This record gives sequence, structure tokens and C-alpha cells, in this order.
Amino acid sequence: MRGDDVNSAKREIFGTDGVRGLANAGAMTPANVLALGMAVGRVFRRGDHRHRVVIGKDTRLSGYMIEPALAAGFTAAGMDVFLLGPLPTPAMAMLTRSLRADLGVMISASHNPYQDNGIKFFGPNGFKLSDETELEIERLMKEGPEVGLVPSGDLGKAQRMDDAGARYIEFAKNTFPKRLSLEGIRIVLDCANGAGYKVSPTVLWELGADVIKIGVEPNGTNINQNCGSTATKKMCEKVREYRADIGIALDGDADRVIICDEKGRVIDGDQIIATIAYAMNKNGRLKGGSVVTTIMSNMGLEEYLSKIDLGLERTKVGDRYVVEAMRERGMNVGGEQSGHIILSDYATTGDGLVTALQVLAVLAEDKNQKVSDLCNRFDPYPQILESVRYSEGDPLEDKAVKQAIADGEKTLGKEGRLVMRKSGTEPLVRAMAEGKDLKVVRDVVDSIVAALKKASV
Repeated sequence: MRGDDVNSAKREIFGTDGVRGLANAGAMTPANVLALGMAVGRVFRRGDHRHRVVIGKDTRLSGYMIEPALAAGFTAAGMDVFLLGPLPTPAMAMLTRSLRADLGVMISASHNPYQDNGIKFFGPNGFKLSDETELEIERLMKEGPEVGLVPSGDLGKAQRMDDAGARYIEFAKNTFPKRLSLEGIRIVLDCANGAGYKVSPTVLWELGADVIKIGVEPNGTNINQNCGSTATKKMCEKVREYRADIGIALDGDADRVIICDEKGRVIDGDQIIATIAYAMNKNGRLKGGSVVTTIMSNMGLEEYLSKIDLGLERTKVGDRYVVEAMRERGMNVGGEQSGHIILSDYATTGDGLVTALQVLAVLAEDKNQKVSDLCNRFDPYPQILESVRYSEGDPLEDKAVKQAIADGEKTLGKEGRLVMRKSGTEPLVRAMAEGKDLKVVRDVVDSIVAALKKASV
């Protein structure tokens, strides 16, 4: 099974989640970011009204370089710029709509190390841009930076907005049932030294929780460094040390969440989706009788949902493809195994904190139950994911690689799955296999990885 991203071969700058790369190199130099801002400004300058764009960022050092470059590009295109400072990506999606902005921007490379940075865009409806819009932006960039600029008298202005964090805090709190409280629940919260380091602990504390904070001391270079949703060891250790009821780990821009139970055992996005879908279906709030996940979600989730008479729809990898499918099919729960969960009753994109609040609501309904009971809904199939870096060409077109893939699919048969895909943000090929027999899965992945490495030399 091939899982290549839609239009990835056509787009040169945009990947699966905006523009991303090494800070101060390639697409992420000030000059290229300035040109990007100009082009995006031209696309979203529609009508005669004063156009506005809101810009947020995470805590990376390079954000101080990228933010003013983007602002200059937007003002040159005639857009007024509102700088909101460090905020989660979902806050930017929400505020784009709330502030009636024509465009929302988040400067972040999500779970990547601090050396990288990226730029995510949201349209006036709070949703990420379509492939077609991204292609149009790239086309305008090729026309040259001075094409389409506004006259001197029509330049935009830039200013800071101080209350954006407070607006998001109130929004997030309002997604938690008012009849419930987090009083008596002890939470270890890891904010990855990232965008949620201020607002997330505040929300949990104001809802009554006893919050033990880690990853809340950003210095520009420690975002995602041995912390957050991609490095959960510290969270799990703190849960056991403080005898907490639950651990919550966000990623650098706080649109993902991974939790652990009271025993310090990690619970991934598939289990979170199962927990929330069960609760919402029980309360009559699940729409469409199904959830949407990507091709990477475990077959165990699919089996569990089937047992409770719910369906599962799969998309290509990337949260925006999940969102598109949810909108097309009228569903309100979807997400990725990585912890990128979309709950469209509340948000237009993944929101790690809001997702965690829905899990906490399940816990608050019956405080005699433990997270280990509530959030381990199914036994996952053994699943192995390996990545191989390449320098040029397309290793997936290599004859030996194709043969290894065909052999792997035959070996796994109907009781397993094989997913091959190229990363949309890095020169990597990912091989994921799952099935009932771990040894068989391991052998299949090893064989394909060996072929990929030979083809990538």
C-alpha cells in the first residue's frame, strides 16, 4: 500500500504542514520568508476593506528572525499585522476566526528540534490552506518579490496584541463540561518548553486540577529537547514520582498530545481517539457513526470501533487530510496516532489541550475509575515504523525496493498492513508494517529497509 502525500511532487516549498526547514537556510531565510509573506498577502488581499493577518509563534530562537520578515512581507502587500506572541497553533486557528482576520499564521516547526522552523497558514475560516491555494502562492513567488505590491499610501501597519492568551484560555475552559471539575485530580503537564507553556497550565489550574509542570522554561533552544509528546520519559517518571492520576505531554506548538496513565504507561493517539469516540457516542454526540484517521492508525483501533458498531475512515498522512474528510463526511472526531486529534465541535485543527480536556472529562465523570482502565480500549497489533534517509531521486521506484514491498504485502496477507510513504517535510521514506505476529512484521520491515538503504546510497 502506498501512502504518498497528495500533490507533494508538484509543490516545491509547501510540505504536508505548511513550509518547514532549517532556520536561516533554504526557504527559511529572511529574504525567502519576506517573499513568501508578500505572495501570501497578495492571495488573501480580497476586496476593499482593511485586511488583517494575525501572527503567533512558538518559543524557538529563530522566531525572532522570521516574525519581522513575515510582517514586512504582509505590510508590503497592504495587510495590517497583529503580533500575538507565543501561542499554540490551535489558538491561532481560533483567533483567526474570532478576530475576523483574513489570514492566520503560526511560526513553528511543531515537534522538530529548535534548529528547524516553519510557517503554517490558516484561512479566514480557521482551516489550513488547500493544495490549490499553496500552489497559487508558489506561482506568485516565482513572479518576483516586487510584483503586485501596494502603493506607499496603502501599506499595512503592525502592532502587538496583549490579550490573545487570555482569549484562548477562556475558549479552552469552555470546552470542558461546566457541571464537572478537575478538583482532586493530580496532573503532570509537560509543555515541551513550547508554545503552550503559559496558557496550558493556567487552564488546568483554573478548572481545579493540581498541576505539576515540566517543560515550562523555554530558552529559545530547548523546545522539544528530551520533553514533550515525542519524548515522554520524563513525564512518565514524574507521574510515578508524584503519584499523579494522569500525565499530559504536548508538542512544541501544542497541537498534539500524548498521555500516560497513573502507572506511567504511555497512551497514544489511537487510544485517545477510541476513548473520546466511545464517550461521545454514549452521550449521543458522535456524528456520522465513524471516526477519521490516517493510514498509520493501528488495526486494533479499527477492530475496537467495529465491536461498538462504529466505523473508521482512513486518509493520507497529514492532519489537514483528516480535517477535509471530516468536513466532507459530516464527522466530528478524527486524528492521528501521533496525538494530533481533531474535534470539530470545538476546533478546526488539532488541539492538544482541548483533546486532553475531553479525556479528563471522562475521568472526572467517575473519579473512582483510573486512566489505565478508561484509556486502554484495545490491544494494538504489533506495529513497526522505520525511516530511511535518501539524497536524491525516488527510492520507491527502485526495482529491488518494489520487489521487497510486494514480498512484504504477500507475507502479511489479510491479517496485516504495509504502508510506504515519503515524508512531506524531510527526505525520508517511511516503512510501516503491522500484523498479529511481531516476528513476521519485524522481518518484513527489515527486508524493505535493507532494500531502501541500498537504493539510497
